[in-house]
Amino acid sequence: MDADATPVQRLGSNWGRDIGFGLLAIAAVAIALVLGQIATFPNLTPWYAGLHKPDFNPPNWLFGPVWTALYVLMAFAVWRILRIRYGGQTQRSALFLFFIQLVLNAAWSWLFFAAHNPWLGMMDILPQFFVLISTVVAFAMLDRTAAWCMVPVTLWVGFAGLLNLEIWRLNG
Repeated sequence: MDADATPVQRLGSNWGRDIGFGLLAIAAVAIALVLGQIATFPNLTPWYAGLHKPDFNPPNWLFGPVWTALYVLMAFAVWRILRIRYGGQTQRSALFLFFIQLVLNAAWSWLFFAAHNPWLGMMDILPQFFVLISTVVAFAMLDRTAAWCMVPVTLWVGFAGLLNLEIWRLNG
């Protein structure tokens, strides 16, 4: 049993099951990443490059490595939750919240970049942030490691929300 397991958690490892859940976690996160990039990349120049940005806007080269690390953490976190046996309604709720935040994550790129609309981005990133907080709480009820893996994503999306708000304000 994992050191941070609750009584409802793991009854033993099954490699085939673990690998299957690993592939599911990676596929779900990779799909969100690719869908977001399809909307983002074609709009970096000239649209995004031409926007007024706040002084705290990170350099463009930083976003790729940060999001790569965050997507790896998300995949690992959801894999840990998927592996839980007999997690019941708590597990189902945690997984529902995770996949809702993942959909909102991918949708943000379409609303902000593809639609060229920072205001629409705000309409997505606010609920995304609160769903992420709820996901952390739900994951913590099942697996502390999974919950901690979601904290950097939550913090980054909070920062991205402030950045989105300022870009909207500066270009509105």
